[in-house]
Formats: sequence, C-alpha cells, structure tokens
Amino acid sequence: MKRYAIIVAGGSGSRMNSEIPKQFLLLANKPVLFHTLEAFAAAAPLELILVLPENQISYWERLRQDYNWHLPHQVVTGGDTRFHSVKKGLELVSDPDSLIAVHDGVRPLVTASLINNCFEEAGLFGSAVAAVPLKDSIRAIGPTSNGPLDREAFRLVQTPQAFRSEWMKKAFLADYQPFFTDCASVLEYAGFDIHLSKGDYKNLKITTPEDLALAEVLVGRSEV
Repeated sequence: MKRYAIIVAGGSGSRMNSEIPKQFLLLANKPVLFHTLEAFAAAAPLELILVLPENQISYWERLRQDYNWHLPHQVVTGGDTRFHSVKKGLELVSDPDSLIAVHDGVRPLVTASLINNCFEEAGLFGSAVAAVPLKDSIRAIGPTSNGPLDREAFRLVQTPQAFRSEWMKKAFLADYQPFFTDCASVLEYAGFDIHLSKGDYKNLKITTPEDLALAEVLVGRSEV
C-alpha cells in the first residue's frame, strides 16, 4: 500500500520564550523540522506533506534556501485547529487505498523503526497509534480532594498515528468537536477501533526550552 506522511507544524514559540516558532528552532545546528522530515524520508518510500500556517510558509522557503535543503515534499496551508490542518493535508492524498501517518513536526527524534512499525500495524489493524506506559505515579484531582490511580491503566499518546486512508477520509468528514485533540480521537468518534502501538520515550515533543536541551543531548548520543 502506498504511504503518506502528514507532518503538522503549526506551533508558536510562546512556551519556548522565543519569537521563532519552535519547529524552526535549531537542533544540532539545523531546524527542528528538517530532522522530522528527514526521519520520515529515511524510513520508507512515501510522500511527504507538510502543513504550515500561512504566515510561516515564506519563512520555511527562506530556511530551505539558506540551508540548501531540497528534500521533496508538498506544502499546504493549515487551518484554525489541528483537526482542520490534518484535513487540509488529507486533500493531497489521492490514492484511495493507502496508509497515512500523521506526525507532530516538533517530534524530531522519531526513528525509522517506529515509523515503519506504525505503518505496518496500521496495514494489519487499520490504525496504529504510538503510545508509551507512564513512569510516574498519577493522582486524580477532585473539587476538594485527590486520589491515586492505577498508572498501568493509562498510556501517554505520541505520534506517529497511522491509519488506512479510507478510515481517515471518512472520519474527517465529521464536524469539528472540542475533544478532537489528535487523529485517534477523530477516528474513534467515527466508530473505528484504535490500536495502540509501541512508542518510544525518546520520541519527545519539543514544547519547552528543557525539551530542546534534552533533544540536543539525545541527538549527540545517537551520533556517537
């Protein structure tokens, strides 16, 4: 089955205390987004679709020219929410019998094995959502008290999240709902089963300066 990857990169630099959107910050001397796209291009033959806010597309093109970076991909303007941005990316998927992985642009440490595993399991089960067990204890907060929960009953959800294209196309016909926090929630709302796939603790999402610092360390280790 043909494979597509929709990379969603609509973040700002607010929690990074930066005027530069976090997907464009430097990691190991090149923009975070370069790492992410390169990881998918190296994993398997696929078509890359990058979703960016309209006001960031010209900046992206300048970055590519400055770094002489020419990895083949298509760029599409995103929407007001993640749901609408993914929906715009889906418009570029022409093959009716394919697999689509959606990934956060600011998860640059994703590995080829994780990407390929999600695609393979999506081919088998229709969906494959990367997730990892919790390491810390958790508590539920109530109005006047709090109490422990069984962490074994929970998972931290990551990306990639891969699905059969026919499932995604049907699910994203729905009207937007506030609880659509990721593709899995959209597909589940449409009645499709969600298969959890083994994630990777190193597949972190860069949201704060501490995340970027940790990513620098992890990239350095991988290059040793």
